[in-house]
Amino acid sequence: MTSTLSGRGANTRPARPARRRGAAVGLLFIAPAFIGLLALYLIPLVRTVVLSLMETGPFGGGKFTGLSNYEALLSDEAFWHALRNSAIYTAIVLIGIPLAILVSALINNARRGRAIYRVLYFLPVVTLPVAVGMVWRYIYNGDFGLLNQFLGLFGIDGPSWVADPQVAIFAVAIVGIWMTLGTNIIILGAGMQGIPEELMEASSLDGAGPVRQFFGITLPLLSPSIFFVSVLSVISSLQMFDLIYVMIGRGSPALDGSKTIVFLFYQKAFIENDQGFGAAIAIVLLMIIMAATAIQFRLQRRWVFYG
Repeated sequence: MTSTLSGRGANTRPARPARRRGAAVGLLFIAPAFIGLLALYLIPLVRTVVLSLMETGPFGGGKFTGLSNYEALLSDEAFWHALRNSAIYTAIVLIGIPLAILVSALINNARRGRAIYRVLYFLPVVTLPVAVGMVWRYIYNGDFGLLNQFLGLFGIDGPSWVADPQVAIFAVAIVGIWMTLGTNIIILGAGMQGIPEELMEASSLDGAGPVRQFFGITLPLLSPSIFFVSVLSVISSLQMFDLIYVMIGRGSPALDGSKTIVFLFYQKAFIENDQGFGAAIAIVLLMIIMAATAIQFRLQRRWVFYG
């Protein structure tokens, strides 16, 4: 009995230094990612929270004011207009997901040129948003834009798309759909290619046509990809800034009716130099994105099929 216990102790003693060395090696491997997360995300987040509780001056410094910035933000009419515009933009971009599903299905059923089609649709994704905004600003021009010239062929007098406060946010949202269509097609196309062909063949033997196969097999099995795309679309849409800045600009009469939350943050923090108020906008936006994502994860239990 004594020899057995001593043998166990002899076997466990050298294992502890080995575990420690293994833990040290593991920490060494995750250190770059942890340092990057700490320096680029966690520390700026904490500083932003602290800054949102302060009243800052134009040359730095400030004093602690508690929740006064948040109270002023929630009572600011411009914030609610910006929130409404962000919600409108997000809703319109989400409408582009069914379009991406349709295009993905057509590409997936194409006999030739699938890769070429995917590359063509993906080109707007790798193009700089500033370049995209400048091109579409020319297309939307009310005097000599290509869109109004095309509508003029049918006797339709198009509006000044990015200068009219009533239609500017909708015009920008259409560009947002065009920019995100490529990413959605790639993700949804990969999901369609993962659907077993045996299910399609079995349903064909049972008499199911293409439409019934699409709604009865493709969409349920594609629901995880649709959910993933919808989460990405909501997060990116709520952070939209560059298209508004390039296509509408600071001097446009349509800006007040189409500015988003991020543009309001840019205006307060960098133009008016009210960094405390701008930090409060950033924190509120973070909370809105977290709430929207949590709601999506809650609702996905009802319609996402992981079988």
